[in-house]
Amino acid sequence: MANETIYDVLIAGQGAAGYAAAMYAARYQMRPVVFGAVFGGETATGGLIENYPGYPEIDGFELMMKFREHAQKYEVPIVDEDAASIVRRSDCFELTTDEGNVYLGASVILAVGRERRTLGLEHEAEWTGRGVSYCSTCDAPLHRGNVVGVVGGGDSAVKGAALLSKYARQVYVIYRQDSFTRPEPVNLRQLEAADNVTTLFNTNVVGLLGDDGLDGVVLDRPHAGSNELAMHGLFIEIGADPRVGLAEQLGVELNELNEVRVDKHGNTNVDGVFAAGDLTDASGDLKQTITAAASGALAATAAYEYVSRHGNRCAMHAAGYSIAAAD
Repeated sequence: MANETIYDVLIAGQGAAGYAAAMYAARYQMRPVVFGAVFGGETATGGLIENYPGYPEIDGFELMMKFREHAQKYEVPIVDEDAASIVRRSDCFELTTDEGNVYLGASVILAVGRERRTLGLEHEAEWTGRGVSYCSTCDAPLHRGNVVGVVGGGDSAVKGAALLSKYARQVYVIYRQDSFTRPEPVNLRQLEAADNVTTLFNTNVVGLLGDDGLDGVVLDRPHAGSNELAMHGLFIEIGADPRVGLAEQLGVELNELNEVRVDKHGNTNVDGVFAAGDLTDASGDLKQTITAAASGALAATAAYEYVSRHGNRCAMHAAGYSIAAAD
């Protein structure tokens, strides 16, 4: 084993839910450990945040640094490696990182969030950072005076296009349906007030143009007499899917949206396994930093109650004791 400590709770995910869970677990005098190769989750790349209580305006990266520093104040160990697998070994959960390091714990909190969807086009991955982006709030300032496109029609796409309109010369919003899908009214008003935004409904991007980076896109229906549209940047804002690989390894139940199903405390259907944040169905359609943090606190509380009831049998097992003898 890479680490001889037997933890009370293994927390997979370095976003708002994971950090909040770590803080609460530490305050319960538990021994938590946090895993994740990517710092801060979606919040860290979210640009300016104006709806987190106590901070009228704060950069998402800065907010997540505050979360991380708060967890570190309680001396919570943070392992900058992804959890590649988690399996149950008798009374222990065994977590192996993507670098092959192994950790044991009495319980697990899954807080690994979601993976952004892609269009699956040729050159899409290759040109990410060279004209293709998945975060309008991250890269909008790079396109001052440029022509850009936004693919999507949900709230993130509308919000991103409104922000881009403050930097770009021209913004095209390209959406496969005939109207936007449930954007926040304030974001839609900002988009409609922009005079440099053109919306192309019932239209898909089916190809990317360029030699060593994006120069334009191919549409499945013509605009202004052509199926090709020149642009310097394409922002793909079509949602994200729950990262359910670890949940499936553990036999955790998913709902019809492929989200981890939890009760109001963060319990899954598997004893000792809890889940929090955007991975779950805990907050319905409202996937926000504040809901992720709240569900992380709930999951830590549930994990504390679980370990308190059962004791850290993993530690006893690893020390070579039988449960019968320990009882």
